[in-house]
Amino acid sequence: MGAMKYTHLGRSGLSVSRLCLGTMNFGSLTAPGDAHAIMDRAHELGVNFFDTANTYGRAVSPPGQVAGNPSSHAGWTEEILGDWFATGGGRRERTVLATKLYGDMGSWPNEGKLSALNIRRACDASLRRLRTDHIDVYQMHHVDRDTPWDEIWQAMDVLLAQGKILYAGSSNFAGWHIAAAQEAAARRGLFGLVSEQSLYNLATRNIELEVLPAARHYGVGVIPWSPLGGGLLGGVLKKEREGRRRLAGMAKAALDARRDAVAAWEDLCDKLGEEPANVALAWLLHVDGVTAPIIGPRTAEQLDGAQRALEITLDADFLVKLDEIFPGYRPAPEHYAW
Repeated sequence: MGAMKYTHLGRSGLSVSRLCLGTMNFGSLTAPGDAHAIMDRAHELGVNFFDTANTYGRAVSPPGQVAGNPSSHAGWTEEILGDWFATGGGRRERTVLATKLYGDMGSWPNEGKLSALNIRRACDASLRRLRTDHIDVYQMHHVDRDTPWDEIWQAMDVLLAQGKILYAGSSNFAGWHIAAAQEAAARRGLFGLVSEQSLYNLATRNIELEVLPAARHYGVGVIPWSPLGGGLLGGVLKKEREGRRRLAGMAKAALDARRDAVAAWEDLCDKLGEEPANVALAWLLHVDGVTAPIIGPRTAEQLDGAQRALEITLDADFLVKLDEIFPGYRPAPEHYAW
């Protein structure tokens, strides 16, 4: 099992690895066979927490890759996981499986969002693709402003009673959405949300205003996505100098807007003697309330490299320097008032 570390997911008794394997690349960027190898390697390393979504698998067009893979379709990633589970060997039993619903899976009404009808249909469809009888953490991929919480929790409660899901989670919620969800669940005598999956990294710290305090208050574990800021924190300048990476479009614009900060960041990591990507993960792991950053390796080698983050200790002086480069937020309202 190596040096993997574990923690409880939020206030629950569920033990999950401090790194969560993100599968969004599986299918669209990573071939199924390679995805299976990455998942096997994750288990060898002790990673037991896997995250996916019902919409993953749609075609993307990365540089140097031909667009329009005929196999690409919403649901493909879940199917890849399902095929891997079906090979046996305790793969499903050793995995804490998290998936999501909300995005449209078709053009017909009620094929997306969080109506009771879609919650029921989307769950059953995910179970078929994943080739399992239950989802461990069923996450709402986005808040649905048109569906009342009483309807959502009633539908989730049915899935819980049927044994089709064990926990409910959220993703991309505002702080007040978490509060509304938890208070509505409490009125029904339900456990409510166990986790919130948010955009969070050193360069994008908005959730520190209200989402993170709300999650801490309600015992909701935070699962950061894009922990490297789309590559911004992964040693991009060094890779650029060495000709290993050339940014374009939004990624290039993001780097150009913060080039001085990124240069200072990489210099600081050099002085520490650590890879920037691993320091960025280690920083998230030190934040109170963070359960496990989502890492999305395209290769087993990238997965191996991320394990180093578990061993890095950041002292108080280093953390102060990071805050100087990438300023964070105090909780609301103190950040903008007294």
